[in-house]
Amino acid sequence: MPVDLIRIVSRDSPMALAQVERVRAELAALHPTVRTEVLPVKTTGDKWMGDLSLVEGKGAFTKEVDAALLAGEADLAVHCVKDVPADRPLPAGTTFAAFLKRDDIRDALVDPAGRTLDELPAGTRIGTSSVRRIAQLAASHPHLECVPMRGNANRRLEKLTGGEADALLLAVSGLERIGRADVITEALPVETMMPPIGAGVLALQCRDDDTATIDTVSGLGDPVTHRETLAERMFLHVLQGHCNSPIAGYASTSSSGELSLRACVFTPDGKTVLNAHEWAGRLDPATLGTSVAVALLRQGARDLIDSIAH
Repeated sequence: MPVDLIRIVSRDSPMALAQVERVRAELAALHPTVRTEVLPVKTTGDKWMGDLSLVEGKGAFTKEVDAALLAGEADLAVHCVKDVPADRPLPAGTTFAAFLKRDDIRDALVDPAGRTLDELPAGTRIGTSSVRRIAQLAASHPHLECVPMRGNANRRLEKLTGGEADALLLAVSGLERIGRADVITEALPVETMMPPIGAGVLALQCRDDDTATIDTVSGLGDPVTHRETLAERMFLHVLQGHCNSPIAGYASTSSSGELSLRACVFTPDGKTVLNAHEWAGRLDPATLGTSVAVALLRQGARDLIDSIAH
Protein backbone atom coordinates (compact mmCIF):
# COMPACT_ATOMS: atom_id res chain seq x y z
CA MET A 1 0.00 0.00 0.00
CA PRO A 2 1.35 3.47 -0.86
CA VAL A 3 1.74 5.95 1.98
CA ASP A 4 -0.92 8.67 2.44
CA LEU A 5 1.41 11.71 2.56
CA ILE A 6 4.92 12.37 1.28
CA ARG A 7 6.69 15.51 2.49
CA ILE A 8 9.23 16.59 -0.17
CA VAL A 9 12.27 18.71 0.75
CA SER A 10 14.00 20.74 -1.93
CA ARG A 11 16.22 23.72 -2.54
CA ASP A 12 14.06 26.82 -2.85
CA SER A 13 15.36 27.92 -6.27
CA PRO A 14 12.83 28.19 -9.13
CA MET A 15 14.51 25.28 -10.93
CA ALA A 16 14.52 23.03 -7.87
CA LEU A 17 10.86 23.73 -7.23
CA ALA A 18 10.05 23.04 -10.89
CA GLN A 19 11.78 19.69 -10.49
CA VAL A 20 9.65 18.93 -7.45
CA GLU A 21 6.51 19.69 -9.48
CA ARG A 22 7.61 17.10 -12.05
CA VAL A 23 7.98 14.53 -9.26
CA ARG A 24 4.58 15.45 -7.81
CA ALA A 25 2.94 15.11 -11.23
CA GLU A 26 4.53 11.72 -11.92
CA LEU A 27 3.65 10.53 -8.42
CA ALA A 28 0.04 11.66 -8.81
CA ALA A 29 -0.21 9.71 -12.07
CA LEU A 30 1.23 6.57 -10.46
CA HIS A 31 -0.51 6.86 -7.05
CA PRO A 32 -3.53 9.22 -7.30
CA THR A 33 -4.37 8.86 -3.58
CA VAL A 34 -0.96 9.99 -2.29
CA ARG A 35 -0.84 13.59 -1.07
CA THR A 36 2.37 15.63 -1.21
CA GLU A 37 3.66 18.68 0.66
CA VAL A 38 6.78 20.70 -0.23
CA LEU A 39 9.35 21.92 2.29
CA PRO A 40 11.64 24.47 0.57
CA VAL A 41 15.06 25.14 2.17
CA LYS A 42 17.80 27.61 1.28
CA THR A 43 21.16 25.84 0.99
CA THR A 44 24.68 27.11 1.65
CA GLY A 45 25.37 26.87 -2.10
CA ASP A 46 22.38 29.06 -2.93
CA LYS A 47 23.40 31.73 -0.38
CA TRP A 48 27.13 31.73 -1.29
CA MET A 49 28.09 33.44 -4.54
CA GLY A 50 31.85 32.84 -4.30
CA ASP A 51 34.03 29.86 -5.21
CA LEU A 52 32.17 26.66 -4.28
CA SER A 53 35.38 24.96 -3.15
CA LEU A 54 35.40 27.37 -0.19
CA VAL A 55 32.06 26.02 1.12
CA GLU A 56 32.40 22.23 0.79
CA GLY A 57 32.05 22.21 -2.98
CA LYS A 58 28.95 20.61 -4.39
CA GLY A 59 27.86 19.35 -0.98
CA ALA A 60 26.90 22.97 -0.36
CA PHE A 61 23.75 22.34 -2.41
CA THR A 62 22.68 19.21 -0.53
CA LYS A 63 23.66 19.55 3.16
CA GLU A 64 20.53 21.33 4.41
CA VAL A 65 18.29 19.10 2.29
CA ASP A 66 19.96 15.98 3.74
CA ALA A 67 19.57 17.36 7.27
CA ALA A 68 15.80 17.85 6.86
CA LEU A 69 15.46 14.30 5.57
CA LEU A 70 17.51 12.76 8.39
CA ALA A 71 15.70 14.83 11.04
CA GLY A 72 12.39 13.37 9.89
CA GLU A 73 11.07 16.77 8.78
CA ALA A 74 10.65 15.38 5.25
CA ASP A 75 10.29 11.94 3.65
CA LEU A 76 11.74 12.54 0.21
CA ALA A 77 14.44 14.76 -1.28
CA VAL A 78 14.71 15.65 -4.97
CA HIS A 79 18.26 16.24 -6.21
CA CYS A 80 20.00 16.94 -9.49
CA VAL A 81 22.46 14.06 -9.57
CA LYS A 82 25.17 16.38 -10.89
CA ASP A 83 24.96 18.33 -7.60
CA VAL A 84 25.32 15.26 -5.34
CA PRO A 85 28.99 14.62 -4.44
CA ALA A 86 30.24 11.23 -5.62
CA ASP A 87 33.67 11.33 -3.96
CA ARG A 88 32.01 10.37 -0.68
CA PRO A 89 28.99 8.14 0.12
CA LEU A 90 25.47 9.45 0.56
CA PRO A 91 24.82 10.57 4.16
CA ALA A 92 24.50 7.53 6.43
CA GLY A 93 20.88 6.52 6.81
CA THR A 94 19.82 7.64 3.32
CA THR A 95 19.54 5.95 -0.05
CA PHE A 96 18.51 6.72 -3.62
CA ALA A 97 15.05 5.25 -4.17
CA ALA A 98 14.80 6.11 -7.88
CA PHE A 99 16.36 7.97 -10.79
CA LEU A 100 13.78 9.62 -13.06
CA LYS A 101 13.96 9.25 -16.83
CA ARG A 102 16.89 11.32 -18.02
CA ASP A 103 16.43 14.75 -19.60
CA ASP A 104 18.67 16.37 -22.23
CA ILE A 105 22.32 16.13 -21.14
CA ARG A 106 23.65 18.89 -23.41
CA ASP A 107 24.87 22.38 -22.61
CA ALA A 108 23.14 25.34 -24.21
CA LEU A 109 24.63 28.53 -25.60
CA VAL A 110 22.54 31.60 -24.84
CA ASP A 111 23.57 34.48 -27.11
CA PRO A 112 21.29 37.53 -27.38
CA ALA A 113 22.62 38.12 -30.91
CA GLY A 114 21.55 34.62 -31.97
CA ARG A 115 25.00 33.36 -32.97
CA THR A 116 26.33 29.82 -32.62
CA LEU A 117 29.44 29.07 -30.56
CA ASP A 118 31.60 28.90 -33.69
CA GLU A 119 30.30 32.30 -34.82
CA LEU A 120 31.27 34.17 -31.64
CA PRO A 121 34.12 36.64 -32.30
CA ALA A 122 37.37 36.76 -30.34
CA GLY A 123 37.02 38.35 -26.92
CA THR A 124 33.36 37.41 -26.46
CA ARG A 125 32.73 37.12 -22.71
CA ILE A 126 31.07 33.82 -21.78
CA GLY A 127 29.44 33.80 -18.35
CA THR A 128 30.24 30.56 -16.49
CA SER A 129 31.97 29.47 -13.30
CA SER A 130 32.08 25.79 -14.30
CA VAL A 131 35.65 24.48 -14.46
CA ARG A 132 34.37 21.77 -16.82
CA ARG A 133 33.03 24.32 -19.30
CA ILE A 134 36.01 26.67 -18.92
CA ALA A 135 38.52 23.88 -19.65
CA GLN A 136 36.64 22.65 -22.72
CA LEU A 137 36.18 26.16 -24.11
CA ALA A 138 39.89 26.82 -23.57
CA ALA A 139 40.65 23.71 -25.62
CA SER A 140 38.17 24.26 -28.46
CA HIS A 141 37.59 28.05 -28.54
CA PRO A 142 40.63 29.68 -26.87
CA HIS A 143 39.77 33.07 -28.39
CA LEU A 144 36.69 33.35 -26.13
CA GLU A 145 36.92 34.77 -22.61
CA CYS A 146 35.17 33.19 -19.62
CA VAL A 147 33.89 35.50 -16.88
CA PRO A 148 32.85 34.11 -13.46
CA MET A 149 29.11 33.79 -13.02
CA ARG A 150 27.15 31.96 -10.32
CA GLY A 151 23.51 32.00 -9.28
CA ASN A 152 20.44 30.19 -10.55
CA ALA A 153 19.60 30.25 -14.25
CA ASN A 154 17.11 33.12 -13.96
CA ARG A 155 19.68 35.20 -12.08
CA ARG A 156 22.33 34.48 -14.73
CA LEU A 157 19.94 35.51 -17.49
CA GLU A 158 19.39 38.78 -15.61
CA LYS A 159 23.16 39.30 -15.37
CA LEU A 160 23.44 38.67 -19.12
CA THR A 161 20.79 41.32 -19.78
CA GLY A 162 22.69 43.62 -17.41
CA GLY A 163 25.81 43.34 -19.55
CA GLU A 164 27.95 41.27 -17.16
CA ALA A 165 28.64 38.85 -20.03
CA ASP A 166 28.03 38.68 -23.78
CA ALA A 167 26.73 35.10 -23.78
CA LEU A 168 26.06 32.24 -21.34
CA LEU A 169 26.53 28.51 -21.13
CA LEU A 170 23.72 26.78 -19.22
CA ALA A 171 22.23 23.28 -19.13
CA VAL A 172 19.56 22.60 -21.72
CA SER A 173 17.57 20.55 -19.19
CA GLY A 174 17.64 23.35 -16.62
CA LEU A 175 16.35 25.95 -19.07
CA GLU A 176 13.62 23.56 -20.16
CA ARG A 177 12.58 22.93 -16.55
CA ILE A 178 12.06 26.64 -15.83
CA GLY A 179 10.27 27.23 -19.13
CA ARG A 180 13.09 29.23 -20.74
CA ALA A 181 14.06 26.98 -23.66
CA ASP A 182 13.22 30.02 -25.84
CA VAL A 183 16.60 31.63 -24.98
CA ILE A 184 18.66 28.70 -26.30
CA THR A 185 20.68 29.75 -29.35
CA GLU A 186 22.44 26.43 -29.82
CA ALA A 187 22.35 23.09 -28.00
CA LEU A 188 26.00 22.06 -28.08
CA PRO A 189 26.76 18.49 -29.15
CA VAL A 190 28.50 16.37 -26.50
CA GLU A 191 31.53 16.21 -28.80
CA THR A 192 31.91 19.99 -28.35
CA MET A 193 30.96 20.25 -24.68
CA MET A 194 30.99 17.02 -22.69
CA PRO A 195 28.43 17.14 -19.86
CA PRO A 196 29.00 16.77 -16.12
CA ILE A 197 28.52 13.41 -14.45
CA GLY A 198 24.82 12.92 -13.72
CA ALA A 199 23.65 15.52 -16.26
CA GLY A 200 19.88 15.66 -16.77
CA VAL A 201 19.09 13.14 -14.01
CA LEU A 202 16.81 13.77 -11.03
CA ALA A 203 17.30 11.49 -8.03
CA LEU A 204 14.80 10.69 -5.30
CA GLN A 205 16.47 10.22 -1.91
CA CYS A 206 14.80 8.68 1.16
CA ARG A 207 15.81 7.49 4.61
CA ASP A 208 16.92 3.93 4.08
CA ASP A 209 14.63 2.59 6.83
CA ASP A 210 11.54 4.26 5.34
CA THR A 211 10.50 1.28 3.24
CA ALA A 212 6.95 2.57 2.79
CA THR A 213 8.09 5.75 1.03
CA ILE A 214 10.77 3.89 -0.92
CA ASP A 215 8.20 1.39 -2.17
CA THR A 216 5.80 4.21 -3.11
CA VAL A 217 8.27 6.27 -5.16
CA SER A 218 10.48 3.52 -6.62
CA GLY A 219 8.00 3.02 -9.46
CA LEU A 220 8.99 6.47 -10.80
CA GLY A 221 12.47 5.17 -11.59
CA ASP A 222 13.70 4.57 -15.13
CA PRO A 223 15.84 1.40 -15.51
CA VAL A 224 17.99 2.78 -18.35
CA THR A 225 18.74 5.99 -16.44
CA HIS A 226 19.46 3.91 -13.34
CA ARG A 227 22.18 1.90 -15.10
CA GLU A 228 23.73 4.98 -16.73
CA THR A 229 23.78 6.89 -13.44
CA LEU A 230 25.34 4.00 -11.51
CA ALA A 231 28.15 3.79 -14.06
CA GLU A 232 28.78 7.55 -14.01
CA ARG A 233 28.74 7.92 -10.22
CA MET A 234 31.04 4.95 -9.68
CA PHE A 235 33.43 6.47 -12.25
CA LEU A 236 33.51 9.76 -10.31
CA HIS A 237 33.81 7.95 -6.98
CA VAL A 238 36.86 5.98 -8.11
CA LEU A 239 38.48 9.13 -9.54
CA GLN A 240 37.72 11.00 -6.28
CA GLY A 241 36.94 14.12 -8.26
CA HIS A 242 36.02 17.30 -6.38
CA CYS A 243 34.06 20.38 -7.42
CA ASN A 244 37.16 22.05 -8.92
CA SER A 245 38.06 19.00 -11.02
CA PRO A 246 37.53 19.46 -14.76
CA ILE A 247 35.92 16.04 -15.20
CA ALA A 248 33.20 15.30 -17.74
CA GLY A 249 31.51 12.18 -18.94
CA TYR A 250 28.30 10.41 -19.75
CA ALA A 251 26.99 6.89 -20.06
CA SER A 252 24.67 6.11 -22.94
CA THR A 253 22.56 3.14 -23.95
CA SER A 254 22.42 1.99 -27.56
CA SER A 255 19.20 0.98 -29.30
CA SER A 256 20.14 -2.64 -28.59
CA GLY A 257 20.53 -1.90 -24.87
CA GLU A 258 24.34 -1.84 -24.80
CA LEU A 259 25.75 0.47 -22.13
CA SER A 260 28.90 2.51 -22.71
CA LEU A 261 30.71 5.24 -20.81
CA ARG A 262 32.79 8.03 -22.31
CA ALA A 263 34.75 10.35 -20.02
CA CYS A 264 37.48 13.00 -19.96
CA VAL A 265 39.73 14.70 -17.43
CA PHE A 266 41.17 18.10 -18.39
CA THR A 267 43.70 20.54 -17.10
CA PRO A 268 41.93 23.84 -16.29
CA ASP A 269 43.63 25.52 -19.27
CA GLY A 270 42.36 22.79 -21.62
CA LYS A 271 45.86 22.02 -22.86
CA THR A 272 45.81 18.43 -21.58
CA VAL A 273 42.81 16.20 -22.24
CA LEU A 274 42.67 12.56 -21.09
CA ASN A 275 40.05 10.45 -22.86
CA ALA A 276 38.50 7.04 -22.23
CA HIS A 277 35.54 5.21 -23.75
CA GLU A 278 34.46 1.66 -22.96
CA TRP A 279 31.49 -0.61 -23.58
CA ALA A 280 30.07 -2.57 -20.69
CA GLY A 281 29.72 -5.88 -22.51
CA ARG A 282 29.15 -8.29 -19.64
CA LEU A 283 30.24 -5.79 -16.97
CA ASP A 284 27.67 -4.41 -14.57
CA PRO A 285 27.35 -0.58 -14.57
CA ALA A 286 29.49 -0.04 -11.46
CA THR A 287 32.30 -2.17 -12.89
CA LEU A 288 32.12 -0.22 -16.15
CA GLY A 289 32.49 3.04 -14.21
CA THR A 290 35.47 1.62 -12.33
CA SER A 291 37.09 0.38 -15.54
CA VAL A 292 36.83 3.78 -17.27
CA ALA A 293 38.20 5.54 -14.18
CA VAL A 294 41.15 3.12 -14.05
CA ALA A 295 41.83 3.76 -17.76
CA LEU A 296 42.10 7.50 -17.02
CA LEU A 297 44.18 6.92 -13.89
CA ARG A 298 46.64 4.95 -16.03
CA GLN A 299 46.94 8.06 -18.23
CA GLY A 300 47.83 10.25 -15.23
CA ALA A 301 44.41 11.53 -14.09
CA ARG A 302 45.35 11.32 -10.39
CA ASP A 303 48.22 13.78 -10.70
CA LEU A 304 46.12 16.05 -12.87
CA ILE A 305 43.21 16.14 -10.36
CA ASP A 306 45.46 16.50 -7.31
CA SER A 307 47.36 19.41 -8.90
CA ILE A 308 44.19 21.55 -8.80
CA ALA A 309 43.52 23.44 -5.56
CA HIS A 310 40.29 22.60 -3.77
